Amino acid sequence: MTTDKTTAMSEALSKVPAVTLGFWAIKILATTLGETGADLVTQQYGEGYLIGIALFCVPLVLLVVAQIRARQFHPLLYWATILASTTAGTALADFFDRDLGIGYAGGSAALLACVLASLAAWRWVMGTVSVASVSEPRAEAFYWLTITFSQTLGTALGDWAADDGGLGYLGGAAVFGGLLLVLALIYWRTAVSRVALFWAAFILTRPLGATVGDFLDKPHAKGGLDLGRDWATAVLVVAIGLALWLVPQRAGKAH
Repeated sequence: MTTDKTTAMSEALSKVPAVTLGFWAIKILATTLGETGADLVTQQYGEGYLIGIALFCVPLVLLVVAQIRARQFHPLLYWATILASTTAGTALADFFDRDLGIGYAGGSAALLACVLASLAAWRWVMGTVSVASVSEPRAEAFYWLTITFSQTLGTALGDWAADDGGLGYLGGAAVFGGLLLVLALIYWRTAVSRVALFWAAFILTRPLGATVGDFLDKPHAKGGLDLGRDWATAVLVVAIGLALWLVPQRAGKAH
């Protein structure tokens, strides 16, 4: 009886966390760390974008496999996979935008197409793109593919706004933070699709993290605080650790 009850409860839970304010706070910290951490390796340590992609994508693939193979939600495994996706996304976006020479606008357009294609394929195969459905391997594979594309897109959007858009790091952070507040108001005041709002917010937290990360580590001459990528990365690691300790972590409910 106990075993059957435990199994039923497990099957009723998603493999990803419940979407709460704490979830969004940790997500923003993670995306900010992805920016400083990836730049630390590819730029400060001079490894370049291709080597950075290899260094970050290998653990990302391994963590996604571990996440899919896990039988229930594990907070540390989930957030480690998010961190791997955001660092890999930063290196991938910088490679597309800079090494391939297509620019921030071209990179953003191409990556937006990838996100939309991933969501469309997910919906066609599974019938929904709700995170509440992420409790079986096919949905999880689509979930992590979409997340990686969205993390990559968010990096390109952040750089586009801050550099080509002339907003600077604080200006870019203010714009993306403002857009997230608009989405929150739409969520509270309207009946707009919660699934669409989730993915819009998920994408927008990435350029917010990218611009905040650049603001923390860029030199004063470029409008940053000049903390350095190593110190900024270390501070963010501690902040995420504290957030995971202080913010209750629970699995979302599956359909």
